[in-house]
Amino acid sequence: MSELGKERLFLAAALDDDTRNLLAAHLREHGGRGLPGRVVAPPGWHITLRFLGWTTDVQRDGILHSVAERELPAPFTARFAGFGAFPKPRRAGVLWVGLDRGVEALTAMAAACEEVARDHGFRPEERPYVPHVTLSRIRPHQDVTAVLERLPPFAVAMPVREITLYRSTLRPGGAVYDVVDTVELG
Repeated sequence: MSELGKERLFLAAALDDDTRNLLAAHLREHGGRGLPGRVVAPPGWHITLRFLGWTTDVQRDGILHSVAERELPAPFTARFAGFGAFPKPRRAGVLWVGLDRGVEALTAMAAACEEVARDHGFRPEERPYVPHVTLSRIRPHQDVTAVLERLPPFAVAMPVREITLYRSTLRPGGAVYDVVDTVELG
């Protein structure tokens, strides 16, 4: 807790351990140890649905209740496929692994989370939603074209069964994420 009794929170789809381990092994095998920027450690990997930021206890409880009341997709399978960069490879600020299956369901989940966030006093998200797992944050921006060229596609499927509310604690070595609660899909 910080910022006068508020927690820094976000809603996400968690990666299961098998997927996390397979992605970590894939990156090790194909030179992922040399990723530029501040690399996100495997325990921090997730698919963000909606970053909330500083959140009161009342907002947190209301958000959990509202998400549980929404019509959410039934559990589904998401599949990872390929790496990319935001805003673009030649001037990257984020290196990520994307998805080619489950995108529609994840986008619907993100839209529901966006509505809930707005209903509970959060400003609208300005960027379009693109489901991905952040692997590295790069400051200042760099050209990562060569990095992307050496990483073969990562095509692994995983089940998505719930929305997870995470607490993000900022530490000198990077953020640490703890599960606050989950909401089952369907």
